[in-house]
Amino acid sequence: MKINSVDLKVCAVRRSQYPTDEKSEFLLVGRSNVGKSSFINTLINRKNFARTSATPGKTQTINFYLVNEQFYLVDAPGYGYAKVNKAKQKKFGLMMEDYLTNRKNLKQVFMLIDFRHRLTNDDIMMYNFLKYYKLPVTIVATKVDKIPITKQQQQRNTILQDLDLVVGDEFVVFSNVTKLGRDEIHQKIERTI
Repeated sequence: MKINSVDLKVCAVRRSQYPTDEKSEFLLVGRSNVGKSSFINTLINRKNFARTSATPGKTQTINFYLVNEQFYLVDAPGYGYAKVNKAKQKKFGLMMEDYLTNRKNLKQVFMLIDFRHRLTNDDIMMYNFLKYYKLPVTIVATKVDKIPITKQQQQRNTILQDLDLVVGDEFVVFSNVTKLGRDEIHQKIERTI
């Protein structure tokens, strides 16, 4: 996939602010600090288009990135960050539930997990939440380059055992350093749109 243009079109907190052009949308979810901004930057082949932050919980809106005037990468607020107060967590939860239940042009969810660690309860809850709404999910295991090759298969097995992946959902290992997995994600998007 050749990326010709990328534009941050909308930063939304409610449905009335979402784009109205009916283009396919690919939602990115994951814990705070899992690497969603780096994932976006790697996919679109730009260094700092999506801002990375040292502060977890920085994204507090649903951000719609229009790619090639064809589809949106939709970046959701990270979950599972303890320093975000309960009221804000509830607001994020309601905002996400509204998006997931009402967005007809949502085609695929890319759920990012940190390959270096076991899944958290928040990860498992998010996956079950997405499956409750019968959404197609691709698990994207980020930071794979931080695990020695000799331990990668064992880590993959541990994650898949914890997750109980539904038939039809995919598992992709990804590195923004080596670009491993980028072509696979590009092909998934191209097949879907």
